Amino acid sequence: MRTRWSPDNPLEWLNRARSSMNLAYSQNDEVYLEDLCYQAQQAAEKAIKAIFISLKVSFPYSHDIHHLLTLLEDEGIDIPASIKEAERLSIYAVQTRYPGFPIIIEEKHYLEAVELAEMVIEWAEIIIRNRLDK
Repeated sequence: MRTRWSPDNPLEWLNRARSSMNLAYSQNDEVYLEDLCYQAQQAAEKAIKAIFISLKVSFPYSHDIHHLLTLLEDEGIDIPASIKEAERLSIYAVQTRYPGFPIIIEEKHYLEAVELAEMVIEWAEIIIRNRLDK
């Protein structure tokens, strides 16, 4: 079991991001891919918010990854193009969580979602480690 940190510690937010990522990897025939993509989106969102916590900057309770990354840029954080690609995960935060979404989520969408989320988490971990080491 991971060490639990206080909610104002970016390490706890990274723990929660990893927890959501583990759920995203729990693929089986009984789970909708869109639900796994939602967990991937949540993982990326929590990792991004961990950076805000490390900066001691408040953040909106928003699922819009584009908006969150733009706010981080405003705080002087360089956002690589590969991380900006994670903006595509935002669709999984709300629309696909409920029946009736007009697009069938396929394996390729799922694989892209977990890959993007993993990149965001790894990027956030580097930023936070560098900040904690100072």
